[in-house]
Amino acid sequence: MSAEITGSLPGGSPIARPAYQPKSQEQILLRRLMRKDSARIGALITLVLLFCAAFGPYITPADPFKIDVDNRLQSPSAQHLLGTDEQGRDLLSRVIYGARYTVFIMIITTFIAAAGGIGLSLPSTYFGGSADMLVMRVIDVMMGFPYILLILAIVAMIGPSLTNALIAIAIANIPGFARLARSSILVIKEQDFVTAERALGASNLRIMLHTILPNILSPIVIMTTLSMPSAVLAAASLSFLGLGAQPPLPEWGTMMVNARDYVLSAPWVVIAPGTAIFLCVFGINLFGNALRDVMDPRDKTFRQG
Repeated sequence: MSAEITGSLPGGSPIARPAYQPKSQEQILLRRLMRKDSARIGALITLVLLFCAAFGPYITPADPFKIDVDNRLQSPSAQHLLGTDEQGRDLLSRVIYGARYTVFIMIITTFIAAAGGIGLSLPSTYFGGSADMLVMRVIDVMMGFPYILLILAIVAMIGPSLTNALIAIAIANIPGFARLARSSILVIKEQDFVTAERALGASNLRIMLHTILPNILSPIVIMTTLSMPSAVLAAASLSFLGLGAQPPLPEWGTMMVNARDYVLSAPWVVIAPGTAIFLCVFGINLFGNALRDVMDPRDKTFRQG
């Protein structure tokens, strides 16, 4: 660590004191986040999920698509740690391989929803007037439908498939992001630094993209982490109803719908994908709640580090 000279001893020896190194907001955030047990547990579960999604095809103990009717509905054993399904496929391999579909669903739907919500709210709220009123009325109509009912209606119109399920979930999540972005923009656009930038001749586009947008990202990031579990549950629900991913894809919701006839005779067929969904939602919710706590602007300890 670097040091600075602050004086000398009577004998002439210099007194060194470690130089002050100011911490960035990102360092403060990370340090406070890692102090929370919920953040560490959530981060660990999320990292395992991401690892399985990235390297699933290379770490599965068996081919997740290989049918072996001679070993169908085998209970957990040394050969099949989670047992086999109704077609003899290794459940552990299918759960690991299916993580990539879950991660894909979470990232794509949340990114589209966040981009759509910000894209609608940023220009309409900044300029106000009839454009803002029109956008908000459309958002109000969408929010008038129950979340899962809106998703089902969209999928029913465009057809059942994994791609259409992603589109439906993303569209259903746009109103929440749009509302959150609008409330933040209404506050920030009246701040003195925005008025000063406008007085200096900055264009409206520059003000929106370089001044307002960075200042609304904190609540958007928090909502992103909290929206991901909802996307996972919605995708699993659609698959369970036969409107999402279609067999033989090892998507966790699809695995559960295929195993519902064996709940009593072979419960491990349902427990494996069900536990995977639970751990995924639980871990991301833990991390999202911890992130919300440490990024709360009302918490003065965040600004003090």
